[in-house]
Amino acid sequence: MNDPDAVPPRLTGLSTYLLSRVGKAARTALGERLAERGLRLWHMAVLAALDDFGPHAQRDLAARLRIDPSDLAKAVDQLAAAGQVERSRDPADRRRVSVTITPVGRAALAELDGEARQVQEELLAPLDPAERAQLHALLGRIFDALPR
Repeated sequence: MNDPDAVPPRLTGLSTYLLSRVGKAARTALGERLAERGLRLWHMAVLAALDDFGPHAQRDLAARLRIDPSDLAKAVDQLAAAGQVERSRDPADRRRVSVTITPVGRAALAELDGEARQVQEELLAPLDPAERAQLHALLGRIFDALPR
């Protein structure tokens, strides 16, 4: 085999290797789309969590998303500057900062969701709808079994 682009069969025979490479390609493609808007995946994750689960204390949001609290604070600062989230002090504990998505944030999330779905369509183009559903179900089972 003289193909300089050939991947060793020993690696392509490992599902974990394939998952890693496909995951990296997906993350790169989505990251590029988000970067065009001056955003990163963590920004989308914050907006999605707030939209799906409601307002959060900032430290609880960091724990939910498994983001370092200082990195989350930076992402929230940027989203707040764009009017996509609001922060407020918890009246019961003034040390706690609560984060809430705004209507501007919901509109931005809808656009980001569209971008993510477009990336997914492109990445999964080799699969038919039944195969896509099967892949999603299998990945969901693996994801659900991961340690939290």
